[in-house]
Amino acid sequence: MAGISAGDVKALRDSTGAGMMDCKNALKEADGDVEKAMELLRSSGLAKAGKRAGRETSEGAVVFSLSGGDGALIELGCETDFVAKTPDFQGMAQGVADAAATAKAADVAAALAAPMAGGSVDDIVKAAVGKMGENIQLKRVASVSVSGVTGGYVHGGGKLGVLVALETAQSGDEVAAVARDVAMHVAAHDPTPIAVDRDDMPADVVEKERAFLTTQAKESGKPDNVIEKMVDGRINKFFAENCLLAQGFVKDSDKSVRDILGEAGQAAGGEIKVATFIRFKLGEAAE
Repeated sequence: MAGISAGDVKALRDSTGAGMMDCKNALKEADGDVEKAMELLRSSGLAKAGKRAGRETSEGAVVFSLSGGDGALIELGCETDFVAKTPDFQGMAQGVADAAATAKAADVAAALAAPMAGGSVDDIVKAAVGKMGENIQLKRVASVSVSGVTGGYVHGGGKLGVLVALETAQSGDEVAAVARDVAMHVAAHDPTPIAVDRDDMPADVVEKERAFLTTQAKESGKPDNVIEKMVDGRINKFFAENCLLAQGFVKDSDKSVRDILGEAGQAAGGEIKVATFIRFKLGEAAE
């Protein structure tokens, strides 16, 4: 350690986040050259990341980032709940979400290429593997960009997250509050909404539900014209239960989400529409 001071070790540790002994060893191997030591630590982190890449990442955090009409939702996975709860992991997850939102990343590959302080998202995640001693993977990324306002909600310390995009010419606290409330509704409502409204419901989902209801109705032994009316009534109930705007609002079941948006629009002075919503549940991607 001749010629390598404790201050050098601390400075390297502060800039890289690597462990004290790793910093000491890197500086020693680099003969005190800080830049070379940083490259050695980075290489070591990449090697560790490669060794741990196959480990299961069932824990982690779902995090969102918002900026006006732009937003991103990510799922960052790790191996244990202990690491997931640490300030370092939580801070990195938020940084990744912020980078994804700024880059308007549509998928994991685009998010990994996005810049962060100290390198790309991919660089930062791989370096964290060496520092935290666990496999860490960016598992899912989704971004929204709308002429309006985005809102988000995270439940259970990152176990479940929702991002909502509202189309509106209005802004302010009232609009931000309703965006968050709708995100909270999507997180909490059972059943989870499948689509914003009837017209947005995937055709294959409707066809599958109609086929199931038809088979069920035929068991009654009633005439075909009666069965058709029975199925129409039940499919309407399916839409009411699974379309976001038709659902009873979780904070006031006497009102629908459509009602809540209408009231918020009146208060804000203009129409507010849900453009889209995204819901990530931790571990869901692996199911």
